[in-house]
Amino acid sequence: MGTLWHWIGFNLFVLAALALDLGIFHRAAHQIRAREAAAWSAAWIALSVGFGLGVLHWYGSQPALEFFTGYVIEKSLSIDNLFVFLVVFRSFGVDARYQHRVLAWGILGALLMRGVLIAAGAALLARFAWITYLFGAFLLYAALHMLLAREEEPHPEKSALFRFASRHLRVADRYDGERIFIREGGRWIATPLFLVLLVVEIADVTFALDSIPAIFGITHNAFIVYTSNVFAILGLRALYFLLAGVLDYFRYLNLGLAVVLFFIGAKMITEPWLHIPVHLSLMIVGAILGLAMVASFLSGPKRSDVS
Repeated sequence: MGTLWHWIGFNLFVLAALALDLGIFHRAAHQIRAREAAAWSAAWIALSVGFGLGVLHWYGSQPALEFFTGYVIEKSLSIDNLFVFLVVFRSFGVDARYQHRVLAWGILGALLMRGVLIAAGAALLARFAWITYLFGAFLLYAALHMLLAREEEPHPEKSALFRFASRHLRVADRYDGERIFIREGGRWIATPLFLVLLVVEIADVTFALDSIPAIFGITHNAFIVYTSNVFAILGLRALYFLLAGVLDYFRYLNLGLAVVLFFIGAKMITEPWLHIPVHLSLMIVGAILGLAMVASFLSGPKRSDVS
């Protein structure tokens, strides 16, 4: 699978889904409540499962297992993004009514950037087989960094790109509803919401550098890597609004994610000598994340300094 028509059809579906989401269901700015977020989360998960079952029906169990494994890995790693979103929105004082629109534009940017990263990764793997070992070594490094790094609030707003934009762009001193740019004195200027969007995009690129090599550790099929990424990202906004109030309970999630990254990295490096079937990889990843979640909720919420 992965013909030109697959790519065209899937991207048309994504554009149609986003158009319905933004143009009809969320046309008016409003605060997303837990019930609405739960309904949308269920809808996106159902679409993802339906797509996976379609892959199973038309292309067999192996591609379907690769899709579901990639989806679980990406969905799990994306929870770290949610905490970044929470910190950013609180730090910048973004009104709850406009957070959905920021994340919507952020997702459009994320889809484009991840498409480029996946295409580059697939091209490198097809041309240079040894890149697999490089990806594996990078995942081992990322896992160890996640395990050993001192836990602290993320600050993507301190990145060089953000500092450059805030210094060289004309930025209004106030929000103007959900508008990202406004016309003032005959010139277009950015609102603070543009800087918030920039931070969201920077955070996504940072996390994509971990998640995309991890999925390539499961499959080299670029279409499977792309679709599993896209479905996980499409449900990210609803998941944020659903879990924003309980993110502090995920105290051992980073430990579980680090173990998952270490497992996938080791799998990529040892593949020529030790082949682990995809269904077994899915079971191992699920067990690791399940244990991390159970331990987190049994231990209670971690102390949060975000105010």
